[in-house]
Amino acid sequence: IIRRTAAHGMPGPDPLSGEKDPHSPWWDLRFTAPSYMEGWVEASAVVDINNRFFPRRGVGGIGDGEFHEDNAYTARGWSDTGGDGSFVTGADLPQRIFVRWQSSVEPQTYQGWVEIPEEARHLMRSSIARRCAKYPERPASLHPSVTLGLAPGGIVQMWVWDECLHSIPFARVQVEIEPLGPDLGKSNGHYYPQTKGSKLYVEKFGIPYGSW
Repeated sequence: IIRRTAAHGMPGPDPLSGEKDPHSPWWDLRFTAPSYMEGWVEASAVVDINNRFFPRRGVGGIGDGEFHEDNAYTARGWSDTGGDGSFVTGADLPQRIFVRWQSSVEPQTYQGWVEIPEEARHLMRSSIARRCAKYPERPASLHPSVTLGLAPGGIVQMWVWDECLHSIPFARVQVEIEPLGPDLGKSNGHYYPQTKGSKLYVEKFGIPYGSW
């Protein structure tokens, strides 16, 4: 709907436009894991739409391992589509994203490239271009975000965030096993340690392959 002023019949200001709201020049890359399915992201990299390469290392731990017998959380599906991460400084929107991570609960190491479709980049642009219609008084999002969910079995699920901070899934891929193992063979086979809660969950319920 185009708003028009009564006096001039010209389009009026768009109340949901985020054009004048503050924005970061960079976008945010985040990683998460299903509940209790802990691991460690060893490295990641981005190729942006201008074919520039941005390596990233030492991303950190993924997955929440706190466990209680009456805890309602399950490892099936995705309870957290937010995750932890940081800005990809200097990069334009992503064309491809690489990740290598340790799945501590198996244990196994996975790696692979993920192609980012244009539909996802469109959502990233629109997430900061407009305010959420439910909260028009609030500024538009400060920056676009991409989250990669990393699951046992080498499953990568991807989300972007819309203008109302809803996570929108856009791709799911199967990546390969890294044959050199954790830390590219430099850790003598030692994996990122599981917490007690993660171990208790896996001992009681196992790993729900096929649910991600």
